[in-house]
Amino acid sequence: MFRLYGFLGLVDLVLLVIALVDCLATDRPAVRGLHKVAWVLVILFLPLVGSILWFVLGRPLRDAAAVADADLPPRPTAGRATAPDDDPEFLASLARSRREDEEMLHLWEADLRRREEELRRRQETKDDKPKDDDKDT
Repeated sequence: MFRLYGFLGLVDLVLLVIALVDCLATDRPAVRGLHKVAWVLVILFLPLVGSILWFVLGRPLRDAAAVADADLPPRPTAGRATAPDDDPEFLASLARSRREDEEMLHLWEADLRRREEELRRRQETKDDKPKDDDKDT
């Protein structure tokens, strides 16, 4: 007798988890009857009855799901990349941006070297000029 109650308790728990996951995974406009939050509360507070009510009254019909999807923004098609690291255009733009940054860095380094050389030449010409003290002697 105890095994039967344990088995029924396990079935009840599995049904509760499945109903809860299904309710949470369902799009909000497709839920029938109550709001999605209300269905979650019904499933949690009335485990067996709430789970059965969700599958009978709250879960969207297949046709209703298609109607509800019409109101949602379009999802990416199979041919389009969904993640940035899978998008060839994005990767090409990264490579192009990296090349441009490297070119800019080389230009800055060349400009810095040129300015340093110019500053050294100025220092050398300044050091080569006789000082006022040298003229008096």
